[in-house]
Amino acid sequence: MTSAGIAWMLNQRARVLADLHLQAVEPVLLAARRAELQGKLNVGRSSIAHLVRDGMPEREAQRQALTILRRLEFGHDGFFFVFSFDGQVLLDPREPELEGRNLLTQPDTGRRIEPLLAQARAGGGYVQLPWRRPSSGQLEPQLVYVEPIAGWEWMLGTGAFVDELEAARTRMELATEAALVDTLGRLAALALLGLLTLAAGALFVNVSEQRKADARLRQLAAQLVRSQEDERARVARELHDGVTQSLVSVKFLAESAAAAQPSPQLEAVVTRLREVLGEVRLIAHDLRPPLLDDLGLARALEQLGREWQARSGVALHMELVELPRLPETVATALFRFAQEALGNVERHAIANHVRLVMQVDGAGLLLGIEDDGIGFDVVAARQGLGLLHLRERIENLGGQLQLESRAGHTRVAAYLPRTAWT
Repeated sequence: MTSAGIAWMLNQRARVLADLHLQAVEPVLLAARRAELQGKLNVGRSSIAHLVRDGMPEREAQRQALTILRRLEFGHDGFFFVFSFDGQVLLDPREPELEGRNLLTQPDTGRRIEPLLAQARAGGGYVQLPWRRPSSGQLEPQLVYVEPIAGWEWMLGTGAFVDELEAARTRMELATEAALVDTLGRLAALALLGLLTLAAGALFVNVSEQRKADARLRQLAAQLVRSQEDERARVARELHDGVTQSLVSVKFLAESAAAAQPSPQLEAVVTRLREVLGEVRLIAHDLRPPLLDDLGLARALEQLGREWQARSGVALHMELVELPRLPETVATALFRFAQEALGNVERHAIANHVRLVMQVDGAGLLLGIEDDGIGFDVVAARQGLGLLHLRERIENLGGQLQLESRAGHTRVAAYLPRTAWT
């Protein structure tokens, strides 16, 4: 009877632990997907922004916009789609047979696209709904991000399938069930040795399984970060090797035409092309800065600091040390840490002076950002997604996040022991 009671208690605790782990990892996965979709849509919006602003006829501008968006793809299942506000499909590279059709008039598709159109009319945002996966033809859950194209009554959107959430849930449930079976088997064997041995053995197994589950969760989070960085690097390469080269060719042709037959219109086109080219290069740089791979972390942080200071108008003092070549995962994590921390200062701190410091001693490496802004509630902020991302990046490398804040002084720092980067 005692053994049965203990077995029931372990079963309940294991399921509660599994649910807690799922609740912890699902917001991280969804937040990463949301950031990925917003970044991709920023690329699509930037690639056609000059057409919306230029004074060319609207129909010609719309035709060129659809041509540009059709070429922007990311993977077999990733692409941009365009609908008019009345439900007509204007662009769907994976199902071109739908283009020109009004999906609102069809009961099955109308119910699926009505939330997308409503979200776009409201200014844009995220919608989760079933969508047909091009590679399999099956309806699968997808997270979609849409926004309106100003002045055209068009909806621009892209999506990402979130079946990895269900896959992660299934893996963790299977692992929990396997751990539970193992625990109950150990419990049955130890029950023969007596109640004291049973209690000690059950406690050991429970702690052991919790550590294994924590290790699996950390491994999943690290894999997610690596996948996100790989996708950033791939999109940056696509922008540099594809979109940028095409824009350079178009700019050269426009400059040649302007030189042969000068006109204000051609000069305006050349100017717009230069602006768009600069925006695309800036996006590619934000996704994966070349200096990080070519000259190392210190130089990449210097460039990040100069660009941040020019953009925000806030005085930034940098104290950086040169380091030997760091492992790619470490350099990338520290760069993203500084990038996100400076972004938080720009958005929330209302600071006049900021200090970016990188120090190395015999024990480890410290990268910190300090500001003289309004400060925040440290206890409440630890629950937010912003600090969660910073902490996950550093703890996955075996480091620690240091945080202190009060009015007039806030410090966020990442500390890595020497064993994590040597």
